[in-house]
Amino acid sequence: MPRTSEPGRSVSSRLLDVLFAFRAGRSRLTLAELTRDTGLPHATVRRLAMELVEAGALERASDGSFTVGIRLWQLGTLALLSLPLRTVALPFMDDLHTALRQHVQLAVLEGTEAVLVERLSSGRAVDVMSQPGGRLPLHCSGVGKVLLAHAGSELIEQVLAQGLPAYTERTVTDPVRLREQLDECRETGVAVVLQEATLGADSVATRVLDDEGKVVAALSVVVGAGSVDLRTVRPAVIASGLAVSRRLGWRPSARIEQGACSGPGATG
Repeated sequence: MPRTSEPGRSVSSRLLDVLFAFRAGRSRLTLAELTRDTGLPHATVRRLAMELVEAGALERASDGSFTVGIRLWQLGTLALLSLPLRTVALPFMDDLHTALRQHVQLAVLEGTEAVLVERLSSGRAVDVMSQPGGRLPLHCSGVGKVLLAHAGSELIEQVLAQGLPAYTERTVTDPVRLREQLDECRETGVAVVLQEATLGADSVATRVLDDEGKVVAALSVVVGAGSVDLRTVRPAVIASGLAVSRRLGWRPSARIEQGACSGPGATG
């Protein structure tokens, strides 16, 4: 619950409380839900929400519920890790998706989670735990392990200190084993995850680098467990990650920065 009772809180901070109540899986909220989520007085939430509607940041449906407005969406597309990264990556993601007809995902680091900024799917793709804009755990998802491996020791220790919850019976919850996997990922640039985040789903993920050799994203393919020989998928995923990296300015002669994952909120 936001600390709304703190004295001297600005109007802008309260506006942000209202806006940040919207997230993946909660894209349409009622006034009552906004009031509960923000902890602000009902009258304050109503006034702020209507001001945001007037500004085009929110839209109000006929039933009185609120959704993110087109002007706020347009602003979001200007984010550095939204527009250029997605624009560069999409053609290569589309090639992978055309070949496999499974999930192809692009994620960045934010805090202690991976955030999906793009995903291509098909009707026959395996069910997975998150949607575009949603979050994935770092310790047991393919993209998460790639991002964590390159984020530096400080974030690794933070994730370990928070505990490694088991999402399935196959989730790696042993810190020693996870460290070994992260070491291997740093060496190869690839993480292979077998039903750790979702039963029935395997993943192959690789890193995406910028012109300074920093890992700015992770690219993955998620397939039904046992439906594809992951050894045949791996080269295509690696090639796509390298192609996106080249388009972002990375060159094979450039040093890959370890402990320099540069997503929003990254540490290390």
